[in-house]
Amino acid sequence: MSKYGLSKEQVEESRRKYGDNTLTQPPRETFWSKLLDNFQDPIIRILIVALLVNAFFVYLGHGDWIETIGIFLAIILATFVSTWSEYSNENAFQKLQEEASRIRCKVWRDGEPLEIAIDDVVVGDAIILEAGDKIPADGILLEGTLKLDQAALNGESEEAKKVAAPADFQWDDSKIDFLDEHKLFRGSVVVEGTAVMQAVKIGDNSVYGQLTQELKDDERDSPLKLKLKGLAEQISKFGYAGGVLIAVAVMLHKIYLAGSFAAYFADMTTVIADLVQAVILAIIIIVMAVPEGLPLMIAIVSSLNMRKMLRDNVLVRKLVGIETAGSLNLLFTDKTGTITKGQLEVVRFITGDLQEINGFDKLPARLKELTCQQVLINTSSTVTDGKIVGGNMTETALNNYVGAYRLPQLPQLPQRQRFTPFNSANKYSWAQVAPADGGAAYCLIKGAPEKLLQATDWYWSNDGSRLPLTDEMKAALDNRMIELAGQAIRMLALCTYEGVPADNLPAKGLTLAGVVAIRDDVRPEAVEAIKAVQQAGVQVVMITGDRKETAVAIAKDAGLLQTAEDVVWTSDELAQMSDDEVKAKLTHLRVVARALPMDKSRLVRLAQELNLVTGMTGDGVNDSPALKKADVGFAMGSGTEVAKEAGDIVIMDDNFLSIKQAILYGRTIYNSICKFIVFQLTINFSAVAINFIAPFINIDEPLTITQILWINLVMDTLAALAFGGEPALAQYLREAPKRRSAPIVSKKMLTSVIISGLYMTIVGIAFYKSAWVDHLFRDADNHIYTYTGFFCTYIFMAVANGFNVRTDGFNLLQNISLNKGFLQVMALIVAIQVLLTFIGGRVLRTTPLNAHEWGVVVLFGVSIIIVDLLRKLVSKN
Repeated sequence: MSKYGLSKEQVEESRRKYGDNTLTQPPRETFWSKLLDNFQDPIIRILIVALLVNAFFVYLGHGDWIETIGIFLAIILATFVSTWSEYSNENAFQKLQEEASRIRCKVWRDGEPLEIAIDDVVVGDAIILEAGDKIPADGILLEGTLKLDQAALNGESEEAKKVAAPADFQWDDSKIDFLDEHKLFRGSVVVEGTAVMQAVKIGDNSVYGQLTQELKDDERDSPLKLKLKGLAEQISKFGYAGGVLIAVAVMLHKIYLAGSFAAYFADMTTVIADLVQAVILAIIIIVMAVPEGLPLMIAIVSSLNMRKMLRDNVLVRKLVGIETAGSLNLLFTDKTGTITKGQLEVVRFITGDLQEINGFDKLPARLKELTCQQVLINTSSTVTDGKIVGGNMTETALNNYVGAYRLPQLPQLPQRQRFTPFNSANKYSWAQVAPADGGAAYCLIKGAPEKLLQATDWYWSNDGSRLPLTDEMKAALDNRMIELAGQAIRMLALCTYEGVPADNLPAKGLTLAGVVAIRDDVRPEAVEAIKAVQQAGVQVVMITGDRKETAVAIAKDAGLLQTAEDVVWTSDELAQMSDDEVKAKLTHLRVVARALPMDKSRLVRLAQELNLVTGMTGDGVNDSPALKKADVGFAMGSGTEVAKEAGDIVIMDDNFLSIKQAILYGRTIYNSICKFIVFQLTINFSAVAINFIAPFINIDEPLTITQILWINLVMDTLAALAFGGEPALAQYLREAPKRRSAPIVSKKMLTSVIISGLYMTIVGIAFYKSAWVDHLFRDADNHIYTYTGFFCTYIFMAVANGFNVRTDGFNLLQNISLNKGFLQVMALIVAIQVLLTFIGGRVLRTTPLNAHEWGVVVLFGVSIIIVDLLRKLVSKN
C-alpha cells in the first residue's frame, strides 16, 4: 500500500475538473487545402496558363473546344486522384505514428501500483518514476531523488538533480524554472534514481504541451531516399530536355507541312495557335516524365508494409528506419530476450565455500533472509505486498526464485534509506538500509561477480556467521563460474557491507552472501533468423554485459561463432585498441562481452566510417546515444521510453526474428519501388520517344494531350497501388545488401527499360506508318479505328509490362495470390480503357472497336511479354 495516489472516485472527479493528459495535435492539412496546394505546383500552373491560352484561341475559332475541355477534365481528375492518394496515406501514417508514440507509465491508484497510458494521467496522480522513464506531466517530487535530462525543454546537456519537496511546497504558475529542484516537467528523461511525483499540470497546460507545436523531430535522409533524389533529378532533366525537343520538333513539322518558312509564318494566328499546342504538348511530356509519382509510391508501399509489420510485432516510429533496414550491412544486437528467450531462471545458488544449492527453499535461514532483502529492497522496481511490479528480466527471475517466501515468514523488512540503481557502467546496484529493530545501518549490493569479488573479504556461512573469504576460495569460485559460463549460465553476486559507504563501491570489506546462477536459453527461432540474416549479407554482432565465457557459449549456440576467423572482444580489450585497429578487424567481429554504453557508440561510429549501413538494438537509457547514431535504431518493446524515443523501429516482442522481419520488409519496400521505377521509366521513355520521333516521320499527335494525361494517371497513382502491395518474399534475404553509393537503377533495370521502351516505340510507329497494321482495323478517313487501337494497345502493353517487371523469373504469376490487389488494379485499368473507347469520343480520340480489332489490340499488347521473356532468357545465359 502507498500513502500517495488517488482513489477511483478521485480520478473521475479530477478528470471532470481538469481533463486528461492528452496533447492537442496540430491541425492536419485538409483534403481541399492539399488539393489547392497541388495546384500551386509550377508545372501545373504552367499547364493551366497554357490551357487558358488554348481556350482563348478556341474562342477565336482556331482550336478544338472539345479537346480543350478534355484537357481541363484530365488535369482535374489527375490532380484529384493523386491528392486523394497522398491525403489518405498521410492519414494512415499519422495513425501509425500515434500508435508508435503511446507511452505507458506507472501510478498509484487505490493504494496499488497500476500501469496506464500516458493520456490517462490526471491531476493529482502519484506517478512512479525510475531510470529510463519520460516524465509524463508537470509536477512536484514527493519522494526520492532523481537526475534528469531536460535537454528537450531547455537545451542544457547537464543533468538536473531533483529532490523531494517539503510538505508546504506550493506550485508557482508565475514563472517556469527548470532548475527548481522540486519541480519536474513533462518531456524530461529520468537518467538516474527512483521516485514518486504528483501531477500538477497535464496535457496542453504543461510546459511541454505549450511547446509541442514547435518541437519537431530531425529526420535524416535514408540511403534509399538519397538514391531516389538523384534519380528524380536525372529523370527531370530528361523530361525537360524531351519536352523542349518535342516542342521544337512539332513546330518544325508544321513548317515542313506548310512548304516553307514564309508560307507558314504568313498566318501568325495559326503560328501562335500551333505554338501554344506545341508548348502544351511539351509541358504534358514534362509532367509525364518528371517522377512526381515516386514520393506517392514510397508513401503507399511503406504504409501497406507498415500495417503488415505491426502484425509481426514490428512498430515503425520513423519511416527512414524501415527504408534503411533493407540496406543494412552490420547489425549490433543485444542478447537477453533478443537472441535468448528472456525467460531467466535461477538454477542454483553458490555459497562462498563453493556449496551449490538447488532451490531457494533449501537455503539456510540467514541466506534466505539476505537474498529476499536483495530482491525486495535492492531493486529499481516497485514492490507491493512483497511482490515486484514491473522491473527487468533479471528482477523477475529473482522474484520467481524467492517465490512464496515472503511476509509473514520473512522478518520485518528494513527501511531503504539510499539507493543507487544498476547501470551498465558500474554493473551493480546498492541500497543502504536501516533495520526495523533500530540496529546499525548496512548496505545490500548485487551485481557482476568479477566487480564485487574484488572488494569482498568475507562470506556468510550456513550458520549465519561471517567468515574470511581467502584468495584461494576466490580463485576456486572464479573457476567454477568460468565452467558455468561455458554452459551459457550468467552469474549475479549478492553481497552486504557493514556500515555506510560513500557514493561509490567500497574498495574492500564486502561480505558475500552467494552467487546466483541464472540461465537463459537461446530462442530456436532466433537461430534460424540469425542464419537468414547472415545469408542476407548482414554481419551480426552480439553485444552483451555477460562475461566472455557466457557470451561465447551463447554465441556458439546461436550460430554467431562458426570459424576460426570470428573475433570475440571484451570491453577492456576494445578500449586498448586504436580506431584503426578496430576497423581492420571489424568485419570479423562477432561478440563484444562485458560491453559498456560507450562501446556501442564507438562501434557504430567506426562502422559508419567504413561506409557500412549500421543497425543497433537497445533497451536502456545508456543505449540511446548509439540508437540515435545508428542508421537504424531497433528499440526493444520492453525497454525504456527514452530508448524507444531514440529508436526508429520498436521490436514489440524483443525477438531477433522480428528484427529479421524488419530487414525483410525493408528489402521488400526497396524491391517494390525498383519494380515501380522500371514500370514508370518504360512508359516515360516510350512516350517521349514516340512523340519526339513522330514529327520527323510525318505523324501528327501519336498520343494526344488528354491521352498522355490518362497514361500519366495510370503510371503514377494506380500503378503505385498495384506495386505497393507486393509481398515480403524470403528470396529478398538471399540478395546482397545495397551499397550506399550504388545507383538505384541497376544495369538489369536499365536494360529492361530500354528494350521494353524501344519495343513500345516501334509498335507505336508501326500503327501509324505500317499499311499492314492499318488494314487490321476498319477503314476510316481519319483512321480513328487504328488510332483507337494504338491507344488501347499502348495501355495494354503497359499493363502486360507490369506483370513483366514484378518478377525476375519466367512465371509472371509467381506469388500473385499474395498480391491480389495487383490483379484488381490491372483489371481496373483494362476495364476503364475499354470503357473509354465508348465514351472518350473526340476528347480522347477514341471509338468503339469490334471483336476482331480487340483481338489485334490484345495480341499486340501481350507481345511485350514475349519480348521481355527473351530478354530474361538471354540475361540468364
